[in-house]
Amino acid sequence: MNSRLSILCAALLCAGSAYAADGDRVSGSLEGEGITGEIRMLETASGAVLVEVMAQGVPEGAHGIHVHEVGKCDAADSFKSAGGHVAADLEHGIKSQNGPHPGDLPNVHAGDDGVIHAEFFLRGFSLGTEGNARIMDEDGTSVVLHSGPDDYTSQPSGNSGDRIACAVLEPAE
Repeated sequence: MNSRLSILCAALLCAGSAYAADGDRVSGSLEGEGITGEIRMLETASGAVLVEVMAQGVPEGAHGIHVHEVGKCDAADSFKSAGGHVAADLEHGIKSQNGPHPGDLPNVHAGDDGVIHAEFFLRGFSLGTEGNARIMDEDGTSVVLHSGPDDYTSQPSGNSGDRIACAVLEPAE
């Protein structure tokens, strides 16, 4: 009887320690005039995407940050090469009745030392290369950091100012 109980307890402990594996990952080097950093995204077992933003050399204050449609970051055109936000036919902003875009991220904040370290979760897109909600399509995707805060309302991009840094996202391990 004791051996059966021991086997049952061991089986239950093993079953309780099982978890879903992490999904697709992407990352990119954030670069702008005097700004460097990294963007990392991980698609979790829940379907939410964990986003981590790390940067230095950023002007103090709040900054809008968005996932953009094209995986190109040309500083010569002020990062306009990244295209518009990943929008999925929605309006910009969490405060918009028909929003937000899947590419709308919460503002990030740089301290007086110019450092940003932010983590948050998103839904509305996939990091994979298949399916309708994927962002890693034929022309890639990027993340753009803006000079000012996103007001979460103004169309089409939150009135967050100039594009000051950009990261092309690539599959990561």
